[in-house]
Amino acid sequence: MVWIIVIAIIVILVVWGIGAYNNFVRSKEMVSNAMAQIAAQVESRWDALTNLISATKQYQTHEHDTLTKIVESRSNVSRNSSVSDVEKDDAAFNRALRSIDVVVEQYPNLKASDVYQSTMNSVNTYENNVRQSRMVFNDTVTKYNRLIKTFPNSVIAGFTGFTPEEYFENSAEKAEMPQW
Repeated sequence: MVWIIVIAIIVILVVWGIGAYNNFVRSKEMVSNAMAQIAAQVESRWDALTNLISATKQYQTHEHDTLTKIVESRSNVSRNSSVSDVEKDDAAFNRALRSIDVVVEQYPNLKASDVYQSTMNSVNTYENNVRQSRMVFNDTVTKYNRLIKTFPNSVIAGFTGFTPEEYFENSAEKAEMPQW
């Protein structure tokens, strides 16, 4: 009778452990999916910026070439990217936007053009989408981190190699909406 109870307890613990592990996998996959959503928005944002760069070509070839090099050297964000990869990509994007601002200041006709206005609206839309995707990512990371840090899940998580994910932090430049 004692052996039956011991075996039943072991079976219950194994089933619980498998269930906890599967929950970790599902939650980790949700974190990866949230990063993939950021990657999709970042890619669209860069596409809009590339269109804007094409609009500047007729105004100043040198600036166009500089901006094209920035776009070509950007990091590709994917579902496997880290928070720091996205931060580096954001820095490159902001450098490109500052370069475009220089061109726009030199050529007021560019700023008044319909192509410029339309493309900047697209950039704004994708910038807002990136912000929203970051919020979803941070919410997903919170759920995942809470899942693997709570006892007794933390025992299984530590044993199976699940570690906490990093959050996007708010900085002064991210707190303000872009002013194009």
